[in-house]
Amino acid sequence: MAGSGGSALREMLAGRARKRKSSFGSTAELRAAALRLLDRHQKLSELLLEVEGSVKPAGEGGIEHQELSSESLIVSVLQEQASRLGVPAAVLAAKNAVTKIEQICQSSASPSQAPLLNLDQRERLSCLLRTVKDLLENNVFSCSHFCQEIWKMKDLPVLEAVWHLHRNGITGLAELLESSADGRAVEEWLSSSLCALCERAEGPPQDTENVGHILSDFAIMFLQNGFQPSELGRKLELKKVPHICHAVLQRMLTWVLDAVGKEKEENVSTLQAVRFWLNVFDVSIYKSAVHPDSLQQFFRHTLTEILTYNPLLKVSDAIHKQREWSFTRTCSLLTTLYRKLFVAFSAKESVCQLQRVLETHEVNWQHVLSCVSTLVVCQAEAEQLFKDLLSHLLIKAFENYDMENMITAFLIARQAALEGPAVFMPYSEWFKASFGNASSHHGSSKKALVFLFEFLSELVPFEVAPYLKVHIMYPPFVPTKHRSVLLEYITLAKTRLADLKVAIEDMGLYEDLSSAHESMQPQGQALRDVEKALQIFENTRKIPTSVIEASIFRRPYYTSWFLPALLRPRVLPKSPDARMAFIDSLKRADKIPSNLYCTYIQACRARKEKMLQDESQVGSSHSKEPAEHLKAELAALRVLIGDQAKHEDVPAQIAVISDRLSSVLGHNSDENEAATLNSRIQVNVSEPSLEPCHQSVVDLLLTSFCQNLIAASYFNPPDRQGPCLSLFVKMICGHRSLIPALLRRLCQLIYHQGPSLNDAHILGLAAFMIHLCESRSLIPEIEADFGISQPVAEKVLSISEFWSCLLVCSTEESLSFCTRFCTAAVSYLLCKFPSFSCDALCALVPPSLVKKLQYIVPRLSLEARGIPSKEDKADLGWSSLTCPSLNYRRASLCLWKQARFQELLKEKAFQLSFREWLLLELEVHPEKDVLSASERQDFHYWAIYQWYLPAPSASGGCDGDLEKACGTIIDCILDFSQRLELGSCGQLKSVSSDILCKLQEMVLELGCRRRPLSGCLAAKRHFLFEILQERLKDRHHGSALGEQLWRQQELLLHRRILVGLPASTLIVTCRKGKKTLLDCEDFFHYVNSELKNICSRGYALPYGITAHFFRGLLNASLDCEESAEGVNDVLTVCQTKCPIVLLSAVLWWPRLEPVLCSQWKRLFGAPLPEELERLRECQSSAMGFLSSGRVFPPSGPPLISAAFLHCTVQQHSSRGRERNALKRLGTDTEQFLVSLLFFSLMDLISAKIAPKEGVDVQTSLEWALEILQCLEERGISWPLLFLSGEEGSRKYSVLHCAASDRHSRLLPVAFYSLTPGFHRKLLTREHFFLYVALNLYIQLLQLFVEGKDLPQPEQADPLEVISTARQFLLGAIPCCPAKSFGNIGLLLEACEKLDPEVGATLQHFSRPAASMEVDEELLLF
Repeated sequence: MAGSGGSALREMLAGRARKRKSSFGSTAELRAAALRLLDRHQKLSELLLEVEGSVKPAGEGGIEHQELSSESLIVSVLQEQASRLGVPAAVLAAKNAVTKIEQICQSSASPSQAPLLNLDQRERLSCLLRTVKDLLENNVFSCSHFCQEIWKMKDLPVLEAVWHLHRNGITGLAELLESSADGRAVEEWLSSSLCALCERAEGPPQDTENVGHILSDFAIMFLQNGFQPSELGRKLELKKVPHICHAVLQRMLTWVLDAVGKEKEENVSTLQAVRFWLNVFDVSIYKSAVHPDSLQQFFRHTLTEILTYNPLLKVSDAIHKQREWSFTRTCSLLTTLYRKLFVAFSAKESVCQLQRVLETHEVNWQHVLSCVSTLVVCQAEAEQLFKDLLSHLLIKAFENYDMENMITAFLIARQAALEGPAVFMPYSEWFKASFGNASSHHGSSKKALVFLFEFLSELVPFEVAPYLKVHIMYPPFVPTKHRSVLLEYITLAKTRLADLKVAIEDMGLYEDLSSAHESMQPQGQALRDVEKALQIFENTRKIPTSVIEASIFRRPYYTSWFLPALLRPRVLPKSPDARMAFIDSLKRADKIPSNLYCTYIQACRARKEKMLQDESQVGSSHSKEPAEHLKAELAALRVLIGDQAKHEDVPAQIAVISDRLSSVLGHNSDENEAATLNSRIQVNVSEPSLEPCHQSVVDLLLTSFCQNLIAASYFNPPDRQGPCLSLFVKMICGHRSLIPALLRRLCQLIYHQGPSLNDAHILGLAAFMIHLCESRSLIPEIEADFGISQPVAEKVLSISEFWSCLLVCSTEESLSFCTRFCTAAVSYLLCKFPSFSCDALCALVPPSLVKKLQYIVPRLSLEARGIPSKEDKADLGWSSLTCPSLNYRRASLCLWKQARFQELLKEKAFQLSFREWLLLELEVHPEKDVLSASERQDFHYWAIYQWYLPAPSASGGCDGDLEKACGTIIDCILDFSQRLELGSCGQLKSVSSDILCKLQEMVLELGCRRRPLSGCLAAKRHFLFEILQERLKDRHHGSALGEQLWRQQELLLHRRILVGLPASTLIVTCRKGKKTLLDCEDFFHYVNSELKNICSRGYALPYGITAHFFRGLLNASLDCEESAEGVNDVLTVCQTKCPIVLLSAVLWWPRLEPVLCSQWKRLFGAPLPEELERLRECQSSAMGFLSSGRVFPPSGPPLISAAFLHCTVQQHSSRGRERNALKRLGTDTEQFLVSLLFFSLMDLISAKIAPKEGVDVQTSLEWALEILQCLEERGISWPLLFLSGEEGSRKYSVLHCAASDRHSRLLPVAFYSLTPGFHRKLLTREHFFLYVALNLYIQLLQLFVEGKDLPQPEQADPLEVISTARQFLLGAIPCCPAKSFGNIGLLLEACEKLDPEVGATLQHFSRPAASMEVDEELLLF
């Protein structure tokens, strides 16, 4: 009877009840009649399906309702038949139930459905199980006999039927298995059924759901019985079950591992079935159903079985094939299985289990090494754990000289390194760290050393080329006495390389030896060698030694690979770049054959023409197929990140993306590039450019990151998003060849396009920046070229400093963008790492970002300028940052008020100092500022006077010291100006006038506060000049020329600063007794040591600083009791201590006189001080002397009189009058005329080195020759003027003091320009003339050798000057009297060295003097 029989019986009984009134008097009579009927017409096994419940006959009002249940009928039938057969009813019920199950299971016509029931079978079985449940409740069913009968079935039941018995509590699977007689048959049946079940997983949804439930229930039962911890005890009656469970799981694992081994041979359906079985290893399905210890035991056992499965591969196979066992190349079934197993363990437990297996079992090296790869990719902590394991293995190896531990360590190190520097250190670095120094494991004894090289030698026959190169290029440390051991190994390794057809001669100059991948082709290595050589050349401006050596000793590689890689045709830039300069240097050094160079130039021109024809074809040859694969994998990653339940799959997916990215990037990514991490990356920030193919890849990755961030943030805040984004960025950084393009693209987006980015882009880039800093160890230093006008202190930057330089705050737009970016970055940081300490956060965010917020937020918001209230605890939620209507000014203020952000500001690394604030403020262009002029003044007042001036120095303030604040401002203005392109000499065009005004206010306030100091000698140095001179100390700017240019520009800026400050600042007042004195000592010292060296006239300062000093002097004299006397004292001291100041006044007197007269009259209304009046008189006398023939010079210092006459002559030049005027001079004019000659020589030198200053060379020379003639006519001795104060006469020391250092060094040029005025009688009259001439000739030659301070060739060709001097000396030496040679002994040696011919001439003509007694010293004083 079919399953619908119950319904027929019910309808029959119900229909009869409705048609006529029952003839049975009681229920018992009705039951007996029914039993007789069923016994005649119904089989007992079919009766078990009758489970439809009771029948209630309808009756009329007041008639009694009678019930008849099918359960009671079945029980009665069973009992009646059982009594007839003489067996217990429960046994009979069990047998009949098994019979019915067998019928249900056999009714399927499709053998493919063997593990599952169809819908009809499922319904019939459901009816049967309900009946059996009722029989159990009535104790009319024997489970033990039922289990026994199951195993007697001709065909064992369908697995789903067994599961229904287990699930419905009829009989548990464990009890069923325990009752089996043939355990092996049961294992076979269960495992084959489970395999078939997994194959049905891809069927209809209902089947898939059933398969999942069946597997999970069976897996729980297997673990509960097969891996029950011993301390929990086992069920005594279950003796066979644990073994069967173990055996079945083992068979299934073998099925999986067999499929892994034959992945390429298996059909897709089998692989899908195996993958479905892996769901058994999901920890989540066990939850509380399985004891945690059981789960750990099962997973540990599984991992052990995997690692030791089929250990047929030899170590030699592992050495050769391990590249194929990296994470992305390993069968996905195996990596998925590993990842599921690792969920049950910590990373440390996983590595420890791996270590135990390696120590106690024979292993399958493919599975072991793929396990290592999976661990380092998917477990962030695995890197350090493997480093510790490797160290442990090496220690054990050298303790016991155990080869097994050695090979294990090498294989693990190489395998981990295969996954890239993002997850593990390169093999070359590990090898160097382990064996590269005397303290390494092998350095303890010769035995250990020999053991290491025996091991390495045994590896050689199986090694691949890259590892041999590592061992050759970075050999283990070997003491000198044992070098033969190393050389033997190197010879063996080179032989192996030759066998592999890898010529050691083709190894690159800077070959990356960190990779275990196949050896890079010479073309690819040559390209990398060129890149490295260019970096070295840019830093040193010299051809690298390695390139020169290669051109000589490795000629085949140099000519066949290196030069073609260097001379790849390209479109040459308009201005020569580093590559062009490098090629030019090689060409000039004859390191590039002419024909090859010509071919290169022609190819570059052809490339340019082609580009002009069709620029759109650039990069068209780039393969699109790998990029499409990369896009697909990035899309898959976005799906995983959006589903929190799948986050554990993210590391594996990122590894796949890394592999796809390597395919897109080509050979550069196919090598592990960590060995070149020390090579700097060049980024031209002003004009960043990258290849179109690289830009498309970088854009794809950045877009993916932003999309992933938004997808992850849709469901969770950053702190609950896991390490997905961090791993993604770390993976990108692991591709060394992509980093330059990435940084250049970021430069384009942030530095050039920042203000135009929308909020989503800014948020994504800000988060990307945080994770990029998190991976900063993978990013080399950056050489950033910002152009000449960009204020960047250092060219070589870390990634944090690079970000800081990209975020400028100079205009309203850039300030707004910087606010948005920094707010997003810091907010993401605080949301992402809420539990991190401030110290930990310092490593994750560039301090400059936090500092920029400290600068910007108070600048834009008055509310932020107050002290944050403890009660004001604003909260900036992540959701508000991702809101489309975000107001960043409000968001930044909200962030500012956060208690956690304020705590961050207390960290020293994040504190914005006064100096840093000033540098940021100086960058702002006032005309483009977001603040109005009045708002900016208010901000400056608050920042300087209310915030930084009173703040302690520990937090970047000034400790209330106004002098310190002034010093900081001056220092910042100078630093900032040094970084800018100066519009003209010393003009600070870009410096904020507001800051300069604040400096002037503060200096003035400082001057008003300071009382005259008592005791000038005890007074401390003037703070202003102390600051300026301190900046000039210990400055090193590379080349001597660079130092000279820096110093010159620095002094120009100093001068501009001094002129911009109140004039009285230059003068210090002090008390001596009851008298107030004016002290200019510091100013004079500064002028003599520094300021005079930027004077183009050589003996006079520019008008601006000269007038400023004199105005300050007159103003400062107000503090003196006798103002005129104070001015006179200063000017009197000035004549000897700083004559250049007075000479400057002389030069500028026509402009200076009215200014000083007007000021003095305004201040005092009295006659000018005596010294100033004397200057007026001298100027008037000089004018009168030239025009009307008045007596000259007047009484007074000859130096001043000569200066006035010289300047008057230069200003009122009238041909012929000067000569007549010189003749009219009095007799006592020696000092006057020599001084006049000195000034004319200074102008002659100025005309030669600075022709644009308005001084003509010929005019100056003629004037000097006229003065020289006058001196000769009067018989006045003058040659000692050309010797320095130490060598010459002290009476000329004041003149030398007034000259700049450069003019003094060029006196030899001036001397030999006067040769037309040297007459023969001069040689005989001045017996020390030869000494002076030789001394100056030697100085002239030294100037030429050093190449410094020489005049412009168009004004005075150095070779021509030297030739003139040489010819003069060669003609003069024979004419000199013998006594002239008596004092040249000290000069003879230097002369012979620099000019042998002149030296020989001197030697020849000085011999007679040797017999003379000329021991007397040259009387110079």
